[in-house]
Amino acid sequence: MADQPNIEETVTAAILAGRIQPGARLGESKLAELFKVSRTRIREAMMKMEARGIVRVSARRGWFVIEPSAAEARAAFHARKVIETGLLRSLRSIAPEALATLRQHVEQERIEVQLGGTHARTCALGDFHVHLANTVGNPLLADILLDLTARTVLVSMLYQSTEDATASNHDHAGIVDALEAGDFPHAAVLMAEHIDRVESSLDLTVEPDHLAALRQILTPVASAKSS
Repeated sequence: MADQPNIEETVTAAILAGRIQPGARLGESKLAELFKVSRTRIREAMMKMEARGIVRVSARRGWFVIEPSAAEARAAFHARKVIETGLLRSLRSIAPEALATLRQHVEQERIEVQLGGTHARTCALGDFHVHLANTVGNPLLADILLDLTARTVLVSMLYQSTEDATASNHDHAGIVDALEAGDFPHAAVLMAEHIDRVESSLDLTVEPDHLAALRQILTPVASAKSS
């Protein structure tokens, strides 16, 4: 029997890459056709993602990617900071092969930033945090950080982040430098500063325009009728 597609992983990866917008509708029928599975299987996947706080269900309308409020955005960044700094402070050593893997990832980030591809760059920068948890041998924290990172990517898209991708790549490189030096408390400090910097690049006082996409589609039509 062929392996069943991991729908949750695929959708989460698309969110991390910035290819799925906050509030996007995830239609059961279309997803079932795309993944070649039953609608029941899609519904099961969506329910799992709802429990992870990535999608929500609306009566009579279906499944939607979450649109985090300002309070939810602050909570997500705070949770990430607590978990990631705690993870780094708890380290006593790190294997050379783990450091080499992180170095390789940071270099790939740098390349993606230089190439300027938004999706690939967003995916690489966000994936660093999950990668870090994986390389230090904590798959449970890696799963938690995967979901939190997906939420903060959605936050960044929703609140129009002005974050400099190059700065984030430099931050990640500095964290790996501290890990290589065995200075885990300093790595934790750098991580906290990095997460704070990303959060500060968001304007959480702005009310998101939930009709922006529709307005953009219809504006040319309205202009044409008025001319």
